[in-house]
Amino acid sequence: MSGVAKLTVLIVGGYGTFGGRLALLLAEQAQLRLIIAGRSIERAAAFIATLPAGADKQPLAFDRDGAEIAALIRAQAVDIVVDATGPFQGYGTDPYRLVRASLEAGAHYLDLADSSEFVGGIVEFDQEAKRLDRFVLSGVSSFPVLTAAVLDELSKGLSSVEHLRGGIAPSPYAGIGPNVIEAILSYSGQAVGVVREGKVTTAFGMTETMRFTIAPPGRMPLRSIRFSLVDVPDLLLLPQAYTGLQSVWMGAGTRPEFLHRLLNGLGWLVRLKLLPTLTWLRAVVFEVQKYVRWGEHRGGMFVEVTGSGPDGPVRRSWHLLAEGSDGPLIPSMAVQSIVLKMLDGMQPESGARPAVGALTLADYDRVFAGRMLYWGLRDDSLIEGPLYQRCLGAAWVDLPPAVRDLHDHQGSWHVGGVAQIETGSGLLSGLARRFFGFPAAGSDVPVTVEFIERHGVETWTRRFGDARFSSVQLMGRGLDERLIVEKFGPVRVSLAVVATAERLTLVTRRWTVFGIPLPLWLGPRADAYEFEQYEQFHFHVELSHPLAGLIVRYTGWLKSPD
Repeated sequence: MSGVAKLTVLIVGGYGTFGGRLALLLAEQAQLRLIIAGRSIERAAAFIATLPAGADKQPLAFDRDGAEIAALIRAQAVDIVVDATGPFQGYGTDPYRLVRASLEAGAHYLDLADSSEFVGGIVEFDQEAKRLDRFVLSGVSSFPVLTAAVLDELSKGLSSVEHLRGGIAPSPYAGIGPNVIEAILSYSGQAVGVVREGKVTTAFGMTETMRFTIAPPGRMPLRSIRFSLVDVPDLLLLPQAYTGLQSVWMGAGTRPEFLHRLLNGLGWLVRLKLLPTLTWLRAVVFEVQKYVRWGEHRGGMFVEVTGSGPDGPVRRSWHLLAEGSDGPLIPSMAVQSIVLKMLDGMQPESGARPAVGALTLADYDRVFAGRMLYWGLRDDSLIEGPLYQRCLGAAWVDLPPAVRDLHDHQGSWHVGGVAQIETGSGLLSGLARRFFGFPAAGSDVPVTVEFIERHGVETWTRRFGDARFSSVQLMGRGLDERLIVEKFGPVRVSLAVVATAERLTLVTRRWTVFGIPLPLWLGPRADAYEFEQYEQFHFHVELSHPLAGLIVRYTGWLKSPD
């Protein structure tokens, strides 16, 4: 630490959803004094008792709408006031009361506002903040701070960026606070300011949708997610900050999807003026989302841009994967990063402004470190090349050389080797093997695999001794985006390709029979991976079923004839 002896941070709403997560992120910083503020000093004190040791912590009874809040801030010798309450869309006729009080008390100000109008209006305090040598940053959260940092990264080497779209998909188990729910309901079906074709126009919140698969290269992708338009500062602020940006679309991908679709339908009722608003549903939605939750405890975020580069049109995307309970911390990490930089003696410039450009991806890497947060870039302009290379993107180069060499091909080729084969003994297991042509059990069985690639589609013909079976592999689309689809007759299996320096693993994500989607628990179990041993390609494939038991397991090695 340099330049700062002790920093006092007052978090308004400090035991709430976002304020509480921010307090947790800062709790172990011994250079900080954290004031956890809210209407209930008892709740603030109880929350402090749950935080890890490190920073000095104290509770404070604080009502942002109360009298003499400037005096209260001054009395606590606060360096930074953080407004983590909201919903900022409902701050009434005097929305910037806390901003003025902070400046009057001589404190810097940050907030996690998600309202376009609130964040855009913060510039009215610019002159006053500069006169006092204080900074006032609004919208210090994923939108627009993280999206702007990503846009800077995606823009490198491009002559222009014309269109941007993005979205955030919290884990179904993340827990959405009542203020966030109220904010979403407040603009569902209502007119929202957006920029399209370079002009400001209106769209309608939660009634425009798109699908996207978040898939950092080499990692297990999220399932295809439905995103709906949300009112965030990015919609209007990013086109102002980035010359040439013609349109911005930002969405939220809440799950489970049937509840998301229900909210879309209710939003349309508001849009058609059959309902005045959805805010009356706040308590109902809050309770429902606490109990109606299933699926993977994973979330993520994406940003995609289209523009022009030296060789023509370009489409690039950034993918963030959040495993388990680390995802909900991301919206509070922008404030965390700014506070940590101040502890290092790096203070934002004085003045009042939206927080666009406040941080870089390198700043986020610092706070992501040690957490299950992983991001990667994809160049979606590359539509040619080997199938697995296109699916893996940047992770292709991380594969073991022998694994990469086997898949680094186009046209036709074949390889040969030896396999050990085990089979199940049950009737159903035998019927499944005969139906698909899987081989019988044997040791040191000669193997050949012929590959025929046409227009990005690969046909694999495997021969184990006298047994022969084939499948077709291709890039998935729609619900199978970012996956490789393998077809065995009427059966289609959608596979995630997970890559490390040790192996390539194929994980079943969906399957259909005659085009009918079936639940995963009803389908076959596959344990399939490829690896390198003694500088040679090795494979392990095991197929089983809950009813049939082991169907077939074959392991062995392959090499090119030369």
